[in-house]
Amino acid sequence: MTSTLANPDTSRALTKLFDSVLIANRGEIACRVIRTVHELGLRAVAVYSDADVHAPHVHLADDAVWLGPAPAGQSYLDIDKVIAAAKSAGAGAIHPGYGFLSENAAFAQRCEEEGIVFIGPPAQSIEKMGDKITARATVESRDVPTVPGISRPGLTDQEIIDAAPDIGFPVLIKPSAGGGGKGMHRVERIEDLAKTLVSARREAASSFGDDALFMEHFVDTPRHIEVQIVADSHGNVIHLGERECSLQRRHQKVIEEAPSALLDEKTRSEIGQAACDAARAAGYCGAGTVEFIVSAKQPDRFFFMEMNTRLQVEHPVTELVTGVDLVEWQIRIAMGEELPMSQENIRLDGHAVEARVYAEDPAGGFLPTGGRIEELHWPTGSGVRVDAGVQAGQVVGSDYDPMLAKLITWAPSRQVALERLDKALGETVIDGLTTNLDFNRFLVTYPDVIDGRLDTGLLDRIVGGYEPTPTPAAAFAVAALHKILAASGTAAGETDPHGPATPRSPLGSQWTSADSWRGARKPAPVVYSFDDGSERGPRRVTLSPRDGEHNPGERVWTAQVEDAAQAVPGGSEEAVEGETVSFDVTVLGSPVPTPDLRLRIDEGTAQRWRVIGEHVFGPHGAFTLREFHGTAADAQDQAGDTPITSPMPGTVIAVEVADGATVAEGEAVIVMEAMKMEHTLTAAYSGVVSINVSVGDMVSTGDVLAEVDPDTDTNTDAAADEDAD
Repeated sequence: MTSTLANPDTSRALTKLFDSVLIANRGEIACRVIRTVHELGLRAVAVYSDADVHAPHVHLADDAVWLGPAPAGQSYLDIDKVIAAAKSAGAGAIHPGYGFLSENAAFAQRCEEEGIVFIGPPAQSIEKMGDKITARATVESRDVPTVPGISRPGLTDQEIIDAAPDIGFPVLIKPSAGGGGKGMHRVERIEDLAKTLVSARREAASSFGDDALFMEHFVDTPRHIEVQIVADSHGNVIHLGERECSLQRRHQKVIEEAPSALLDEKTRSEIGQAACDAARAAGYCGAGTVEFIVSAKQPDRFFFMEMNTRLQVEHPVTELVTGVDLVEWQIRIAMGEELPMSQENIRLDGHAVEARVYAEDPAGGFLPTGGRIEELHWPTGSGVRVDAGVQAGQVVGSDYDPMLAKLITWAPSRQVALERLDKALGETVIDGLTTNLDFNRFLVTYPDVIDGRLDTGLLDRIVGGYEPTPTPAAAFAVAALHKILAASGTAAGETDPHGPATPRSPLGSQWTSADSWRGARKPAPVVYSFDDGSERGPRRVTLSPRDGEHNPGERVWTAQVEDAAQAVPGGSEEAVEGETVSFDVTVLGSPVPTPDLRLRIDEGTAQRWRVIGEHVFGPHGAFTLREFHGTAADAQDQAGDTPITSPMPGTVIAVEVADGATVAEGEAVIVMEAMKMEHTLTAAYSGVVSINVSVGDMVSTGDVLAEVDPDTDTNTDAAADEDAD
């Protein structure tokens, strides 16, 4: 599940203060921690909820303890249950991973009281740095620079509003108890501040149980740069370089890299020293991350944002450029060992980039998705690491964060690392779920990203230009060609090893023998139809043996790829308007029915293609093509009115309009919370709204929350205006 390029130093004897570690987490981070625990010769204990009975981390561990129902509050966030699990399993230490209880000071304190080693910082450090107002004051005592703003306990809305003109717009409203970018709001005008504060307090109270807010000036063209620090209990503190985390969507990191392309060596040293000073001010011990905001226009000016008192999601990029296993260091520090290296020994080698893979729909406002993973294929190759916590057959629900995996690549240079990541994303298949794989490819190939022109607003500015990558015509042709070759059964044992054996084809050996094509009678063209799930609908592929001479041993087909026919009233069919593409496909080498094919498209260079089941892998990425036996009309959604439905299970937290009110197209109607995020649902068109839910209602995927009776005149006029444009 995970290939790790930073391996634990098993040559160093371990000071065994404990021999078993309970991992109080799930998913990819639980799997990642378990692997290092095993490599250090320790016993790993997993915990799980009803939703994770068959999850990979449960099977990877030596022992597993059930916590309770799926809701995190009744399982992974229940301190009593986690402590009881550790005791029942005989675990002497608990690794919290990230999220859940990892930054809960009460949990760290409880571990100490129960005689269980908490693999993390002291409870006092977590508490001190967990409150952003206290954290600012703490680091300022060590002269660590902070962003101008107002940050004291108990600030009222009016006090924040009164301070805004002196701080200067734009401003950033932040929750004192927040973290991970959640609950932050940028405000451009004082007229919008009061309404934003109401929303920010509600979100902070819901997410963190504390509605305290503070305000900072918004730094122009900000870049999010964080520093990995490690401290031991003997007073040693070092940093392992920085990570660039500026590619964010709504303050949530998507792509991370190490080191930052922005910083020169002088600034890198200064920001690293500032991070170590912040850790010392907090009395820190363990691995932690100090986050800074840096102006892209003035990279030598940086300001403290917050400290994450845990392992970060993006820690693998640091591991790949330093060769350090951070989980190993966490465990050794928890056993009382000194840091194995001094600052002078830390060297950054090459460049690493990470992409977070989420179950979400980029074309649908990035709403979380769910479903059963029907098939799973991870990339391999030099410099590629996959940290994953899912497997084929697993059901992904809405109980937890929608992150499925992280793809990380390393290379000697940033350019090559980005190219490797694009290729790795293209080779990944997660069938059964809508994910952000294609969107991540859009990001890592975007010109500003390639050139290193980053800031935290870049992703939100360019997201409107994203369109899902269309399936290339060649992929449809390869899918059809593979079916022909797989069905030929020209030799025993040559069927697709990833699927059931296919009987000999009624097409006969004419289709696989180049010599037979030169006879008086050629085999007839073969037609297949495939659906890639796009709005365009199914495509029809016609493969015909090409006339004329070609090299001995080569088989050449002419492929024609076109939109399939669509049914029309009366039972007839008519062609759907669309592109028809014709090209030659040459099979190089023996056309045996194996997953791998070496092909030439027209007169181009040789290309390697691979077909596994319904998945076609080629130079442009991976595509899922299902054979289609109906008409295009069967594959299209029926037109009609679209009610406002719940895109996922969640809770209604606000109803923005009254029942019977008139709403405009795009106006907010319902706000719901799911997967720890707020989602605003809007009217698809103007009309009179009927509300079917109330605040606090629990809803399921597909539930009709509201309906809009269209204002026909208004919508007709709008359509006419569009046509006129």
